[in-house]
Amino acid sequence: MAYRRIASLKTTEQFREYLQSLDLSIEIDDEALSAVEDSPLAQPITVGDFQVGNRWAVHPMEGWDATRDGKASEETLRRWQHFGESGCKLIWGGEAVAVCPEGRANPNQLYYHPDNEQSLSDLLQTLNKAHTDTFGNDALDDFLVGLQLTHSGRFSRPNEKVRLESRVAYHHPLLDERVKLSDQQGMTYLTDEDIQKLIQQYVDAAKAAEKIGYRFVDIKHCHGYLGHEFLSAFSREGKYGGSFENRARFLKEICQAVKAACPNLMLGVRLSLFDFLPFQPESFDEKTGRPGIGQPTPYQNGSYPGFGCDRSDPLTMDLTEPIQLLEMMRDELGVVMVNLTAGSPYYNPHIQRPAYFPPSDGYQPPEDPLVGCVRQIEAVARLKKAVPNLPMVGSAYSYFQEYLPHIAQAVVRRGDVDFVGIGRLVLSQWQMPAQILNGEDYRATKKICRTFSDCTTGPRNGLISGCYPLDDYYKSRPEFQELKAIKAGKKSE
Repeated sequence: MAYRRIASLKTTEQFREYLQSLDLSIEIDDEALSAVEDSPLAQPITVGDFQVGNRWAVHPMEGWDATRDGKASEETLRRWQHFGESGCKLIWGGEAVAVCPEGRANPNQLYYHPDNEQSLSDLLQTLNKAHTDTFGNDALDDFLVGLQLTHSGRFSRPNEKVRLESRVAYHHPLLDERVKLSDQQGMTYLTDEDIQKLIQQYVDAAKAAEKIGYRFVDIKHCHGYLGHEFLSAFSREGKYGGSFENRARFLKEICQAVKAACPNLMLGVRLSLFDFLPFQPESFDEKTGRPGIGQPTPYQNGSYPGFGCDRSDPLTMDLTEPIQLLEMMRDELGVVMVNLTAGSPYYNPHIQRPAYFPPSDGYQPPEDPLVGCVRQIEAVARLKKAVPNLPMVGSAYSYFQEYLPHIAQAVVRRGDVDFVGIGRLVLSQWQMPAQILNGEDYRATKKICRTFSDCTTGPRNGLISGCYPLDDYYKSRPEFQELKAIKAGKKSE
């Protein structure tokens, strides 16, 4: 690949020049600003009736490390402690919590059950204690924490890490083959009756979240999971498919039911605002086993079932329906903020989380990862302009690495986004937002995420997630040696 690594760009001017060489027109500040220097990232903002203390947000970050009965482990609690120490004043969901055991993306995912309420409370208390221990007794006054609720749909693996037990909203012309749907045993298609039961499970989980003390729940609609899949269910018959109104009905009925049961609980939605065709490696290197450059899967079967893309040209964005959906959320569904992302980690990860190094089940990036970052920033800016008065969290910032604050400050200052969300970065250097706001040298620890993707390669091979290269806690674990052996084996195959 001819792409430059961010770490090789030693000055802001070099970074700016490299962006220009890629024909990326994005403003970048000369310096990272502290709170006392009036950083835009230090400014408060009101969400619903709550004032959030700054513009930093932590995205939901799963660890594949809960117990088999859906409770938090020591590793889960440690991760949430770090969220509290980060300095971010918006904790978006913590991590995905399945509303039923069969909706888990892996057997070690948190899930809601009445017996697990104490564990969900322990997570919140751990988070809050870490935040007050780090930032003072009044730090919770502007600290907004929610819980992400999900069903993994066609990517459900509730019993074995390597065995899919998909539940689908419709039959997809490309993704059915990706998950080998025809080889799976049991009922995979969700009926309208199944959906009604599932909506009640969302309500039950939301009621528990409110009782425990979470201020909002996120009704997850991104990354190819079930909520997101309904938005592209053009071919589904009945009231949950076909027209835009029908495809949005699943979200609408969940929001209405949760608001009726929990009138004081705020609602958020994490949304993949656009999607493209699935990608796959063009080839594999016979000597190293490395996957080749990603190429879109050929599709010549009429209009493509994608949300937020041109159905006749599914590598082109079309934000008509995403804008319509955000307007519905704001005006009809009582949603007070959205967290915007794109694509899916399962079938087009370079769209969803731009990275220099692909995970083991990925491919070499077909474009400089900076192109993917700017694509998301520009798309969110368009939505922000089209749908005002709806606070928005942006994604795809981790790849900017040491230049993240330089970009983020400019984007927030322009009003193109309200919150800057970080995910992978918070696994390696969780204190970075606080360090930036305090005017500290955030580069000195040399823990900035370089997108090695081990936090994904590990779970893809049955291990827990974590930053194995940069977090000494994971580097000292036996899983680190297993991961090294797995990666070495793939190179030698």
